[in-house]
Amino acid sequence: MDESTVVVTGATSGIGNAVATACGENGAYVVACARDGDDVAEVVGEIEATGGTATGVRADVRDEFDVERLLETAARVGEDGVDYVFPIAGVFHGEPGETPIDEEAYSTYDDHLRTNARGVFATITEALPHLTDDARMIVPTGSVAREATEGIGSYAVSKATAEAIARAFSVDIEQTVGCVDPGQVATDLSGPGGRDPEDVAPMFLWAATDADPEELNGAVLGLREWKMATR
Repeated sequence: MDESTVVVTGATSGIGNAVATACGENGAYVVACARDGDDVAEVVGEIEATGGTATGVRADVRDEFDVERLLETAARVGEDGVDYVFPIAGVFHGEPGETPIDEEAYSTYDDHLRTNARGVFATITEALPHLTDDARMIVPTGSVAREATEGIGSYAVSKATAEAIARAFSVDIEQTVGCVDPGQVATDLSGPGGRDPEDVAPMFLWAATDADPEELNGAVLGLREWKMATR
């Protein structure tokens, strides 16, 4: 990733933070964003403290004008364009296993879709004018997008929609767009069980840099594919 330009949304916590940090450690110029400007500044400081290079942008992926400004910033710092985009920002309004869809408010449904799905659409859309020819966009997903899971509600709907967005872009643009399913990860969204985000960040970097683009494009790569490719 040396001297490549990477955009990470949701960079202040969970998988987004781990991916942003790992990209910085691997020589990328990281453009990190989240809703809270103070948290973004802290992430930038952490990346720079380990010898990396980063720029922070306070942006809300629900607002396409924020996202447009984020990608324009990335284009300015990346002389040759944006190489990698990780649209990781997400929300889950509830507790895993305890949020049945038949009890959800419309406002909860709307914000899940606006953040977790439309946010992916906006991030990829606004990246398009600035991408290098061989750029890759890696969308995080999970089994709830494909398997009915009790008590997950419209969060699962939003992840399934994000996967569909990635597939649609994969056939309509020249760059590679795929999804990564890291399995259960301990984050604020999914709860305390599972792997540490730092342990799955290398999987996202592998998908961005080393995975076969034909296998990644429009597909979901998981732990099995990662382990087989890197063993």
